[in-house]
Formats: sequence, structure tokens, C-alpha cells
Amino acid sequence: MTDILSRSHAEALDRDDPLGSFPDRFVAADKDLLYLDGNSLGRLPRSTGDRLARVVAEEWGGGLVRSWSSWIELSRRVGDLIGTEVIGAAPGEVLVADSTTVNLYKLAAAALDARPGRSVVVSSADEFPTDRYVLQGLCAARGLTLRDAAADLDAGVSVAGVRDALDESVALVVLSHVAYRSGALADLPAITAAAHEVGALVLWDLSHSGGSVPAGLSAAGADLAVGCTYKYLNGGPGAPAYLYVRTGLQEELRQPIWGWFGAADQFAMGERYVPAPGIDRFLVGTPPVLSLVGAEEGVRLLAEAGIDRLRAKGMAMTSYLVELADAWLAPLGFRLASPRDPARRGAHISLEHPAAWQVCQALLDRGVVPDYRTPDRLRLGPAPLTTRFIEVHDAMATIRDLVAAGTHRDYPEEIARVT
Repeated sequence: MTDILSRSHAEALDRDDPLGSFPDRFVAADKDLLYLDGNSLGRLPRSTGDRLARVVAEEWGGGLVRSWSSWIELSRRVGDLIGTEVIGAAPGEVLVADSTTVNLYKLAAAALDARPGRSVVVSSADEFPTDRYVLQGLCAARGLTLRDAAADLDAGVSVAGVRDALDESVALVVLSHVAYRSGALADLPAITAAAHEVGALVLWDLSHSGGSVPAGLSAAGADLAVGCTYKYLNGGPGAPAYLYVRTGLQEELRQPIWGWFGAADQFAMGERYVPAPGIDRFLVGTPPVLSLVGAEEGVRLLAEAGIDRLRAKGMAMTSYLVELADAWLAPLGFRLASPRDPARRGAHISLEHPAAWQVCQALLDRGVVPDYRTPDRLRLGPAPLTTRFIEVHDAMATIRDLVAAGTHRDYPEEIARVT
């Protein structure tokens, strides 16, 4: 029987991995780099460069404006691919356009307009900052109250905690499916059902779950969702985000940014705005064609791998990471700051350590790429599609060795970075 702490055990896990061939389909310019930040920026698919080169040379360079006949459907085409293959939505319920923040604003404002007379928006104090900023702005402009549901920094939000924040004054609930800091997984179906019991709408942020955890939006009766394409979807830095609107809500909602791509007869160039039918009404302006092409290549690979297999590997990989942390890092002062049950977390975990910032900087200098989140969290995100078990093993061994040697103490504390 193989020692689970040995390197040979990680090699055996990779040999048995049904997704083991996928990392070779991504660019790895530095073969020695141990990349555990796929939940911030996904790797570059090898196919993306070739596809972009063709689009630039043939469609833009050769076709010029005539190529809009094929580009005009990109937002919906890539949206349908994400919807049906990644987040469990029906065709015609997902678009790719704008940024996550802009999409969140559009859907939150539309939802609030659809619940007149209600005065409260529910979120969490541990919600991703941009989400809270958008909600704070909307509440300030409309004279509404932003109410926090109870949330544990490590365990995330619970159904009971959200229920306690709900009453018939609540218009909208906005929460992340997977918590950005700890990786805690919220119970999307149960929270959605609880909000519906009091007549509220729910807007889910799937940025840290889309591509690694099945969302099952249609099955859960979810109302609204947003998410980014540059993390697990490997769309590239700044790639456009996606938004989801349940079919039954689409005609009821009118988003606040009225642009010509969301108009009913776009090329009639009419004087007055009339929203397009269906999901197209949530478009605004001209879509970023090259970025959409990059996102499509990343999503195609996810669709080929299958969201259920990605979820299984994400659970296995984070469980392996936790086993190594228990054995090697707990004696060095690290504490698991994520749910221990793999079914209760997404595809990343956090480890608390008083010198987490210094450890992070020391790792970066040694070819290991983690992330840091306050307070004192070393965040590790092995992406199921692109990370091998051997990378997890070697990264954790590096953390063990440098902290045991005290090497991280050579680096300034975090306060030096922000003063």
C-alpha cells in the first residue's frame, strides 16, 4: 500500500485520473511552476492562440465588417454553451457580456424594480467586496436597507442563517455559491427555496463555482446568476462575464442600462428603446468579439471534460491537499480555514497562519503560485482541469520545508505592503 504522503502516491493518483490528459492541452511556459491559483486566473488553452489568430487574420483582417454576420450571435452562443454544459441552465437563459460587476448591477437593479414596496436586500458580510459595493450603491440610491445574513468566515452562510434574515420586506438576496475566501459551498437549492417562501428573488454569484461545481440552476428554480469566465472557464484575463435569467422572469424584468444590442429591433435605429424579447434584453453594447472567442475556447474544454468529472476531481484534489496540510503543516502552526467535508466546499481551500502573507511571498520566489486573503489566509486553488496531483504534493512539500526552515521570516510583514 502506497504511503499517501509519498510522491509516488501523487503519481499514482495522476495515472488514475480520468482528466489526466487535459493539463497537456494548456500552455505551460515554465515547466517547473507549481500553479495553485486557478481560482483567480485560469491557464491559457493551447487552442486559444490559434483560434484568435484565425479570427484576427481571416474574420477581422479579411472579412472586416462583413464578419458581424457570424459575430452577432457570439454572446448567446457562448452563453448557451455555459448554460447547458457548466451551470445547469436551459438554452436561451445565459448571455456572455460585460463584466461580473456590471452584470450584477443590471440584474440586481432589475430585480429590485420587480419587487416594488420592499425595502431590504439581504447579503452576507463575507460576500465578495465588489458585490457588496454594488449593493451598497443601489441601496443608497433607492433608500433601501442592506441586511447581512449570518456567515462564518470559514464555514460560509447556512440555510438557517439566511432564513433568520428573511421576511416579507426582503426584495432580493445576493450570495456567492462558493465563498471567495474559504471555498465554503452554499446550499443553493435550499436558500433559493427559502427566499421564494417570502416572495424574494435570489441572485447568485457563481464566480468561484462555475466550472468546478455544478450549480444546477434550472433544477433549483434559481432566478438570477452572474459569473466570470477567466477563472475555471479559462477565458483569459478580463474575459467577459456571463449572466443567467430564468426564462419565466425574462419578460418581467427590465434591466437599467438600455443599449442598442438589447433593443427589440436593433438595426431599425428607432428613437425610443423597446427591450428585445427573451434573454437578449440583458445585452447592452457591442460585445468584445476577441475576448468572447477566448472564452468560448475555454468553455469548450470544460464541456468536453464534463462538470460532474470536474467536481469529482476538485473534491479529490482538495481532500488530498487537506491530508497533506494535516500531516505537514498543522504542526507548523497552520489551521484549515475551510470546511473539512469536501461536499461543503468548492475547488479551493484556505489555510490560516499568522505569517500567511510572508509565506505567500516566499512561495512566489520559489516557483509556487498561491494566493493571499485577509485575515492571514493562504488560499490554494488547484484547478480540476489543469492541475495535477503531483503539483499539489510538491507545492505542499515546499510550504512545509520553507516554513520549517523559517525562510518566510526574511520577508516583510503585510503592513509593509500597504503603508
